[in-house]
Amino acid sequence: MIEAATGAFDTAAAKLNHDWGTTLDGKQVQRWSERIGAHAVERRERALQAMEEDNILPPAKANEHEVLVIGMDGGRVQTRLKNQDGTRWREDKAVTVTSYICGKNASDNQPQKLVSSHLATMEPVGKFGRLVRLEAERRGIRNARQVIVIGDGAAWIDGVAERHFPAAVRIVDWYHAVEYLHAAARALHPQIESASKQSPAKVLAAEWETMLWEGRFDELMSGLGQQAARLGPPPENAAANDAREVVRKTTGYFQSHRQEMDYPRYRREGWPIGSGVVESGVKLYNKRVKGTEQFWNEWGAEAILQLRSEWLNDPTDLHHRLWPPPRSQAA
Repeated sequence: MIEAATGAFDTAAAKLNHDWGTTLDGKQVQRWSERIGAHAVERRERALQAMEEDNILPPAKANEHEVLVIGMDGGRVQTRLKNQDGTRWREDKAVTVTSYICGKNASDNQPQKLVSSHLATMEPVGKFGRLVRLEAERRGIRNARQVIVIGDGAAWIDGVAERHFPAAVRIVDWYHAVEYLHAAARALHPQIESASKQSPAKVLAAEWETMLWEGRFDELMSGLGQQAARLGPPPENAAANDAREVVRKTTGYFQSHRQEMDYPRYRREGWPIGSGVVESGVKLYNKRVKGTEQFWNEWGAEAILQLRSEWLNDPTDLHHRLWPPPRSQAA
């Protein structure tokens, strides 16, 4: 099952045939893998039900975390059925829960990452949030001195944080915030393309980035407001790359997330300010389920995502942990 969790079914079959002298094909390996993955999903669902209905929390280590960071992001899975817009791509949602040593206990005040666990699902955001809480409980969130939620500022991530982690500090990923500033600067100076750091767009973006880094938020918003006033409001149905629309979206983004962009404070505390861990986690899932030649049934994708989660979290003894027991033993 390790082969199915890490690579294509045909590749897994070829490796098994080489090692065992069998004549399996990819479809056989797929059926077995999806069955075992579905068994793991059922076990996950029982743990979720026990937590929500009976207040039975999943087993968690008793050690105290200095900082526990919950990162959320979305990936892409191509399904067999087309969406209403004619595409086949659906979003899978992923979370990483990572423990850190931060602040005075970390060298140069930089956060030291310890252990990350992963979970991904095709479930809608409401169910995803509940599963995130389950994973956080499994990682010992109640023993954490500080809980942080990091994301790119997407509304669905904010919703999960508000409902399931209301006491957590919420941080907008620094690099996403900076991307917004650079996009606005490029939209304001589209006619000048230069690799030079002295190009007008890069100079303006660097000024805004420094303001954000130093916590000069009012100054940053004033600069964006001046540009918006100079350009005027965007017309109805403005193109996405229209400078007026780009500046409007950038201004709205920073207004909405002001309380989640206190980067000077986060640095003083030694907390992480980037969502690189969960973005890397999404890539780990994409490497298995995303591909132009891969088309999934939703239940099959869910089974393999769970199988890969089990492998990412603990690759040791995966076969014995996930293989369903014989009926005589399960009865």
